[in-house]
Amino acid sequence: MIELKGISQHFRGAGDHEVHALRDVDLTINRGEIFGIIGRSGAGKSTLVRVINLLNRPTSGTVTVAGQELTALNADGLRQARRKIGMIFQHFNLLSSRTVYDNVALPLELAGTSRERIREIVLPLLELVGLSAHKDRYPAQISGGQKQRVGIARALASQPDVLLSDEATSALDPETTRSILDLLRKINRELGLTIVLITHQMEVIKQVCDRVAVLDAGRVVELGRVIDVFLQPKHDVTRALIGEVISQELPPTVLARVESRLTAREQGGRDHLFRLAFTGAGVDQPVLAQAIRNYGLDFNILHGHIDEIQGQAFGSLAILASGDTADINNAMNFLREQGVVVEEINHVV
Repeated sequence: MIELKGISQHFRGAGDHEVHALRDVDLTINRGEIFGIIGRSGAGKSTLVRVINLLNRPTSGTVTVAGQELTALNADGLRQARRKIGMIFQHFNLLSSRTVYDNVALPLELAGTSRERIREIVLPLLELVGLSAHKDRYPAQISGGQKQRVGIARALASQPDVLLSDEATSALDPETTRSILDLLRKINRELGLTIVLITHQMEVIKQVCDRVAVLDAGRVVELGRVIDVFLQPKHDVTRALIGEVISQELPPTVLARVESRLTAREQGGRDHLFRLAFTGAGVDQPVLAQAIRNYGLDFNILHGHIDEIQGQAFGSLAILASGDTADINNAMNFLREQGVVVEEINHVV
């Protein structure tokens, strides 16, 4: 559906310094999925989403949407192609002098659509986003969450195939954020729309996205299904972002105790520290109890968390395993065979 090949974006910064906002980015986004792009401030994610509809033309590389190479189009062809790419922003950009209905109708009016056809399109969209009762109100008379719903309906007015969301929930409170994400999921499901969602919040990715790309310094450093990225994050940036949602840090008093026991292990002790991650049916299975019985070990659970990602249960544990090292290794291999992701932690501070 969306294919980015070799995308680089360079700007001239202060003092004629060259800024490399994007560096050789390759991405394929499938039709009908909700694809998340996440990174810290300055990672390049907003630049990347604006490359998709060529609001930013890349320094090098190609952008293809629905089989059409946008980077090869002339100005008129690009205007036509952009009608199939809707966009919503952190700031709602509503016209204060126009009602909710008229704000949604604006792109259709600019395209020369008849009044009757505008009504046929706008009224169902207001129903879809839950604003039918507010169609005659002005932006100053509705809440921030309702303003974002107007922005979403306006982006859908041209009946796009793709919806780009650039930090659309960043200015909203948690409850309103959840309602907007539920709405995006509903739109994806009912309209079959491909959604590209830019955010700095891993909680947003966890709630709504199918796959995710992690950006750092203009590069894609991690890419995969959200559940897989949570299970086995490869990059330090990814681990840090996940840690903001699912804390894997041990309390200081526990850290001190664990550190002393691991130090003792180096002097002939029997303790090993592991992080375990479970998903799907594995969350409900007594695999730890089986490992203890099978290999005669003691497991001390230091920290745990259970959540849900993409409708699947997801659990993580930090455990201190005590026993013979060979038995511990065999037990961890057994857990891996049961689908548990096992990581030994040799340093706790």
